Amino acid sequence: MIKVFLILLFLFSLTSCSLNENSKIWNSKKKNLSKNKNIEIILDEKKLSYDELNPNIKLDLSKIKIQNKITDNLNDFGTQGYSGKLKKIKNFNFSKFDFENSIKNKPVFLNNGIILFDNKGSIIRFDNNAKIIWKKNFYSKSEKKNNPQLSFLVNGNKLVAIDSLSNLFLINIENGNLFWSKKNDYPFNSEIKILKDKFFAIDLKNVLKCFYLSDGKECWRVETDKTFTVSNEKNSLLILENLVIFINNLGDITAVDILSGNIIWQLPTQSSDIINSTYNFKNSKLVSDGKNIYFSNNFNEFYSIDTKNGSINWVNNINSTLTPILINDLIVTISDNGFLFVIDKKNGNIIKIKNIYKNFKDIDKKKIRPNGFSISQDKIYISNTNGKLIIAELDTGNVVKIEKISRNIISKPFIYNNNLFVIKNGTVVKYE
Repeated sequence: MIKVFLILLFLFSLTSCSLNENSKIWNSKKKNLSKNKNIEIILDEKKLSYDELNPNIKLDLSKIKIQNKITDNLNDFGTQGYSGKLKKIKNFNFSKFDFENSIKNKPVFLNNGIILFDNKGSIIRFDNNAKIIWKKNFYSKSEKKNNPQLSFLVNGNKLVAIDSLSNLFLINIENGNLFWSKKNDYPFNSEIKILKDKFFAIDLKNVLKCFYLSDGKECWRVETDKTFTVSNEKNSLLILENLVIFINNLGDITAVDILSGNIIWQLPTQSSDIINSTYNFKNSKLVSDGKNIYFSNNFNEFYSIDTKNGSINWVNNINSTLTPILINDLIVTISDNGFLFVIDKKNGNIIKIKNIYKNFKDIDKKKIRPNGFSISQDKIYISNTNGKLIIAELDTGNVVKIEKISRNIISKPFIYNNNLFVIKNGTVVKYE
């Protein structure tokens, strides 16, 4: 009887101990939970607060070179010619999308019009007077319901298109008819680049693929590490001499020989464990001056990479997912919380930091983010998630005007042929 009593007493003491918050067993578990929470915070998007640096310094724009291009294999668009009247002259209207991410879709800009797609995947060519020249849809009823997202690139009188439903198309720009269509293994999620008789794109499995323009057949493929998450951001690539260089949604940069498809060099910029544990990792597009590659991410890293061997020249602490713009020996970018940065290309030194949102109310600063920017010969045009376009002087960074475009998010501003274009859901607005 005494043995039974002792056994019952022992079991009761164990139960009491495990349920007592002050017990060592409970505290140990609590510490582990706290540790896990800390890991989640570390893996989340890191926030940086900036102070202005040399805000009153003026940039020397005497040697600035004006470019007039909307496509470039190096993504180096530089400064574009635009008078800055900001007078609305045309609306190109199309069927609205059900999601804000649609404003990230880039139209094709032509000398005599634009080409874009609507929420059912219809490809539409407009003339300069916003009149529809042709409208084509190559999808089934079920595919239309999935709201296909397309990427375009023009090659002569041909339009290369890839989409989020694994399709590839080659289309006649003059009449919208198909030359050919193909099916890929997985959906695409990238820009397109073309060199001679080949074009290149990346699918959702982080596979770079080379296709022949003539018939859409695959030349070669390069597989890189896969991620457990799917990003809405399109992966970026560029072509430099005999290399196609791309970044996947893990932050890995890979240089591939265009003829053979062999990997020349590869540079991981992030731990795969970190990327697979967070859903909000984003890179900017890659931009190159022919010698180095520049890009940034929302983990407070702005990189300069040597194109020959993939070595890191420098890294600076800037949080931005916007495509940087190169101006002579300078880099201009805007952080995700609205600070304008001017950086020395050679060594990564920050020359100037200017708060674009400085005169905004604190409550407004928390609600808005820059969504893209373009640069003319003397102005910076910055689109924002609140539907407003901020115009600032290029040499000083001072805001000179705020133009309301929409009540909702708007696209990056595009400058072409001395006109400025901004996309809001269902409309491309053209300004002179």
